Amino acid sequence: MSDFDLFKTSEEHEELRAAVRAVSEDKIAPHAEEVDTHSAFPQAAYDALLATDFHAAHIPEAYDGVGADALATCIIIEEVARACASSSLIPAVNKLGTMPLILGASEDVKQRYLTPVARGEAMFSYGLSEREAGSDTASMRTQAKRDGDDWILNGQKSWITNAGVSTYYTVMAVTDPDGPRGRNISAFVVHDDDAGFTLGEPEKKLGIKGSPTRELFFDDMRIPGDRLVGEVGEGLKIALRTLDHTRVTIGAQAIGIAQGALDHAVAYVKERKQFGKAIAEFQGIQFMLADMAMKLETARQMVYVAAAKSERGDADLSFFGAAAKCYASDAAMEITTDAVQLLGGAGYVKDFPLERMMRDAKITQIYEGTNQIQRLVMARQLLK
Repeated sequence: MSDFDLFKTSEEHEELRAAVRAVSEDKIAPHAEEVDTHSAFPQAAYDALLATDFHAAHIPEAYDGVGADALATCIIIEEVARACASSSLIPAVNKLGTMPLILGASEDVKQRYLTPVARGEAMFSYGLSEREAGSDTASMRTQAKRDGDDWILNGQKSWITNAGVSTYYTVMAVTDPDGPRGRNISAFVVHDDDAGFTLGEPEKKLGIKGSPTRELFFDDMRIPGDRLVGEVGEGLKIALRTLDHTRVTIGAQAIGIAQGALDHAVAYVKERKQFGKAIAEFQGIQFMLADMAMKLETARQMVYVAAAKSERGDADLSFFGAAAKCYASDAAMEITTDAVQLLGGAGYVKDFPLERMMRDAKITQIYEGTNQIQRLVMARQLLK
């Protein structure tokens, strides 16, 4: 292998991309508009992803998964997002919900919960944010009190992606109210049929409308002690380590949305005629396309490098994960906005998917840490 081969994705990764793109174009894209219009969970996409083992490809083979590496998982999310951002949250949130277990759970907990997700028998969501604890996660108020071998959980979680369709939830709760801030939080697995567990009404959102977002409520909910993820007091540490890995997948989602928008814009400007020629022949249009493609390729390289660091567990993953998520999501917002502009009035109506992509892109700048928080994460790494 020459040194230059290191800057190419492998043949296996590109074969995976082609396979996911084929599934996305055939089984997912045709339903994307309907999913958005009706705020309906993309069941057809889930069925298609499950049939091809793309729904939770990151789960190791030891738990009946296919053991896809971090870059392969990002390529899956990217290609699905190119067709439908809501559908790309199926593999992305399955990784987000299960990553705390992969990083910190006992072997028994891993076997019990990773296996059904890998088999497609359950989905997994992640419960960290609260109404008053968004960016400031350590200020959460949800508490779990020990009761014999069990724990009694009280409180709520906000903005939970795929809530209501997931069977399992990784939930962070304060287990030592008088303990040191940030080191007094533990992680638990919650089941959707636990007594005392209820869901809020689905949020009415700007974008990703096919992925339900709801609050979780816990009212004297008893959790067996064997559902603890990691050690008591390790919850926030595990949660933040999880985000180092999964922020990369949000970067992948962002570049997928941006690629979809660029593809549609290029096709449109080659067909649309004004002043006697295709608008693609005007230099002003060409410069816009060039800038969009340049930003997209920069973002893609950052995401792929961060994915490789995630797979290796590099010490500088915190910086690169934050940088990839931040840059890619900012780029996606700019690219989708420019794509709408290139279509003019046609970009502003639902006859074309550009307005949906622009709405969907916005959330990538907000969830799994706002881009302001990403800049704080990067600065802290630089100043260490």
